[in-house]
Amino acid sequence: MSRKACFLLGYLPFLDARVFECEAKTLLKHGYQVTIIAPRKGGLLYDIDGKPFRTKFLEKTFVHQGIKVITYNSEERNENHLFDPLYQLGVKEKADIYHAHELNSFSYGKEIKMTLNKQKGNQAKLIYDSRQLTPDPYSLTIDEKTKQKWKNMLLTNLKEADYIITVSDSIKSWYLSIDPLLPVEVIYNSPPLVSNFKCKEENTKNFVVAHEGNLSKTTIQKIFAITDSTKNVMDFEFKVVGGPRYGDKLYAPDHIKDKIKRSDWVNYHSLPLVLSDVDLGLIDLDPTHSLNNCFSMPSKFFSYLNNGIPVLVNKCSDMDKFVNTYQCGIVINKLNPTPADYVKGIVYLYQNKARLKQMSINARKAMEDTYSYEHMESRLVTIYRSFESKQTNYLLS
Repeated sequence: MSRKACFLLGYLPFLDARVFECEAKTLLKHGYQVTIIAPRKGGLLYDIDGKPFRTKFLEKTFVHQGIKVITYNSEERNENHLFDPLYQLGVKEKADIYHAHELNSFSYGKEIKMTLNKQKGNQAKLIYDSRQLTPDPYSLTIDEKTKQKWKNMLLTNLKEADYIITVSDSIKSWYLSIDPLLPVEVIYNSPPLVSNFKCKEENTKNFVVAHEGNLSKTTIQKIFAITDSTKNVMDFEFKVVGGPRYGDKLYAPDHIKDKIKRSDWVNYHSLPLVLSDVDLGLIDLDPTHSLNNCFSMPSKFFSYLNNGIPVLVNKCSDMDKFVNTYQCGIVINKLNPTPADYVKGIVYLYQNKARLKQMSINARKAMEDTYSYEHMESRLVTIYRSFESKQTNYLLS
């Protein structure tokens, strides 16, 4: 009989790439029954860019690509867990392993596990998939009272956690500083390895820089300034893949709009094709007041490397260490670089195509050897299989 895994979501969309495309599909492939319990807002589910699904996924429960999705109305959330729909649906599912993806859903996962394990014969396990630190101790947008409340919630939840999964080595170290005996594994936000990779030729005259994923207003203005400064130096194009959230618009100034190409939000598996003409990938995260940004290893970072695209990043600790270890890009030695700082890096690589090509080769090799999702899949399955051996020991004792 296959074992049941239940993913608990408090606010994330059920099609989130890490949740659905990577982890849920991996477990399904390896013989698990997989359920995702996901929130609706205003009666609707939402896509990864915030766009509501108005003509599909309207049923309360449905199966999508072999994965069962159970939905609830987020407006019915209740501070008393006994009356909360996420808790109630989670208990009803009677899964072997609960996999929570936010601090809030982690709290309900703790309550679900404790309730089930009071029942004879149940030995439910709980995983917290911590893609960021909540609360972020550096944040200026969260008051100290809320930070303390969330920290206490985290510490309480950790007592019931059977495994912590996270997305960077620094976040792993942060958890181990709380409890050195916590089982913690890093599963990077990596895509599957692109099979038809081909290194871009050195002699191409045009130069394409890309930004993939969400775009803040600050980064949008930097992109405009970078494009304006670079368009007269080379045959330059800035490709925006994704961009603002649904409902927001990206309007480039008239004098540079022909140099900025928009690909909108694309299917997870279409990213390699969309990025195939890109020379350099930009990541602009301000770590000044965000420990999460400092420790970040975002999915766009690995999307670029997977396509052999060197990266141009600011000084965020984990990306800085990675880029310098594998020589797969340039780190601007500033927490919050100006557009002029980024332009210097772009012009340097445009004028040194041999160096750029070697960085491309290095990027691709790092993914092939260590970081592609094929390697991460093995880590995830190992975690889940470890519970099976513990369950066997429990039944024999």
